Amino acid sequence: MIKEDVDNKIITFGCRLNSYESEAIKEALKKTDQKNLLVFNSCAVTAEAERELRSAVRRAKRENPDVRIVVTGCAAQIDPEKYAKMAEVDLVLGNAEKSNPESYNLSRTLPLVERSRNQGRQDPALGFDYAQPAGSGDILHKDRIFFETKKSAQIFLTPDETSKIKVNDIMSVRDTAPQLVSYFENRTRAFLEIQNGCNHRCTFCVIPFGRGNSRSVAFGEIVSQVKKMVAAGHQEVVFTGVDISGYGEDLAVPITLSGMIKRLLKLVPELPRLRLSSIDVAEIDDKNTGEFFEILRDEPRFMPYLHLSVQSGDDVILKRMKRRHNRQQVLDFCAKARQIRPEITFGADIIAGFPTETDEMFQNSVRLIEEAGIIFTHIFPYSKRDGTPAAKMPQVNGKIIKERGKILRETGARELQKFLAKQIGKNLSVILEKDGFGKSENFLDVKISHGISGEIVKVKAEAVEENYLIGE
Repeated sequence: MIKEDVDNKIITFGCRLNSYESEAIKEALKKTDQKNLLVFNSCAVTAEAERELRSAVRRAKRENPDVRIVVTGCAAQIDPEKYAKMAEVDLVLGNAEKSNPESYNLSRTLPLVERSRNQGRQDPALGFDYAQPAGSGDILHKDRIFFETKKSAQIFLTPDETSKIKVNDIMSVRDTAPQLVSYFENRTRAFLEIQNGCNHRCTFCVIPFGRGNSRSVAFGEIVSQVKKMVAAGHQEVVFTGVDISGYGEDLAVPITLSGMIKRLLKLVPELPRLRLSSIDVAEIDDKNTGEFFEILRDEPRFMPYLHLSVQSGDDVILKRMKRRHNRQQVLDFCAKARQIRPEITFGADIIAGFPTETDEMFQNSVRLIEEAGIIFTHIFPYSKRDGTPAAKMPQVNGKIIKERGKILRETGARELQKFLAKQIGKNLSVILEKDGFGKSENFLDVKISHGISGEIVKVKAEAVEENYLIGE
């Protein structure tokens, strides 16, 4: 229940990058004189994420009729008209606008920021309309504005609804992370956005049209922010972004992700722990293999946990997804990393029920979890996103998708239990967080009877309870 007298509040949906950017929104709101704003920082990765967002917006307004609601994030960026039509919503902000304090000024009428006719319309890499039909425009129709959306549906906005929208063409954005923040209140680990956007066009994904093309944060800015985070008391920094494996390609002096990490660890010796949020095996393998595995082998401050963007364990499905790796690359990468750093653990994003996925193809994903020893599975039931190539492919029955998702989660849970059992008697380095729990270097949850939040302590794993270890 949202209290009527609360100051501004942020509700975050989706990924770690959104969590980071919510901190930037918090900083932006401190610089305004606006009160009683409720900001929804949204996700558009699945249709279910958007359904939950709309439900949460309506519930919030029912519980507190006086609150003023702002919707921002990827869902707002991709389909602002949808949220401008909601009576509960007062303002719709794009991803480029959400960290700017001036964007939250509700005391004046906001003009519609025209989005480029190129935004999401013709993707030359795919050769089809991704969001709006080519040549369509925003047509004044008496007292309403007419939009053709990615569904080619007709959405009519009144002038009042139009005035809610402040969303620019994300493909025109060149700046990265203008919202750099250096401290996360009440958190031991700090997240740092080192990159935004994505140059790839996977056939199931709309996120590039919510985030734009890949843009990297300058190396000097990263060093400066990491130093501030350490000075503020953070013992662990997590690098996050949309496609951090592509870091540095767009900089004036290009650098790889591995090269940047190597230099950073030398320049910030006071940083105890560095972790990556997610990597793409194909990009790391193509560009950074030697240097990346050198860091994994030689740098104990680089944490031995890697979350892999896998999506499927079947080569045919991977091709239809337009992924850049195959099944064997994932297995080879995990085997080599484990050979170099035996304690390393892996997580993975996997989609259940991608269009055309047969039972045999699905079983290849199940076996990949087992063969690669993936213990943290982030399972996405396939979600049809209108305008994407995958939406035009033969779809898998919803009940089958749900069942396959359940099987993938259970397979990951079994792998986790097997790995936890092997940790009994081992000594672990654990960073204490809250409620008596901490994270080991390889990302295992460990419960400890005493300690101070933020400390890094040595513990011995004594037992397994549920999905975590008991340490002394």
